[in-house]
Amino acid sequence: MGHRALVAYERTDGQYTLHYSHWGAANLKLKHRISAESPFGGDDTDSKWAKQLLAELADGLEAEAVDGYLADEERPSTVVEPKPRATGLTLDEIVADHLDYLHHEAFFVVSPTFEVTAYRTLWFGLQYDSETVDHGETVGNGALATVRWHDGEPVGDGHLKGQFRALKDVVGDMVDKGVFTQSTARQYLTQKLGEWVGKRQELRIPSGETLSLDATLSRS
Repeated sequence: MGHRALVAYERTDGQYTLHYSHWGAANLKLKHRISAESPFGGDDTDSKWAKQLLAELADGLEAEAVDGYLADEERPSTVVEPKPRATGLTLDEIVADHLDYLHHEAFFVVSPTFEVTAYRTLWFGLQYDSETVDHGETVGNGALATVRWHDGEPVGDGHLKGQFRALKDVVGDMVDKGVFTQSTARQYLTQKLGEWVGKRQELRIPSGETLSLDATLSRS
């Protein structure tokens, strides 16, 4: 099935081009594979075509123009698809309308200076955790959490995912017992994630807000 991820590259106007990576979520490896020398994460260290393409996308090149741009290129494979899924998006639009929190395992944001922020996706759907919930939206229905890094490896990533799976199991039971509605269940999931992620990390929810340990919400 792959380890699917979406990658957002910041443009010169502050908006983003959105790209897909089939294997980029594995161990969040794209955080270290995307660089100025290899903008789309391939092994080619002389990727002039990739640098030029990304520069033109940053200046507003539309997705439909990319096929013609690359038609005659002999280019090696890359971890990130060079052709964007969409262009001219805000981060709020991406996390609300494009990220599938069940099927995309990770999300990466790349700055113009190639600082890469890696987020793990956490899906709020409860149909696999509750006997009374039979459907849960996947696009826009979840949270994004950054992780801590040490010696180039994500720290606590597996632990957070395990905690969240256990939390959803409990919340699903509470929905079945009538303690939570689906709306209050979502609020509880968000609150608990905010407590776990802590002030040194970021929790982004599709409304465009960020939640920290003290449960204060602020515009991101």
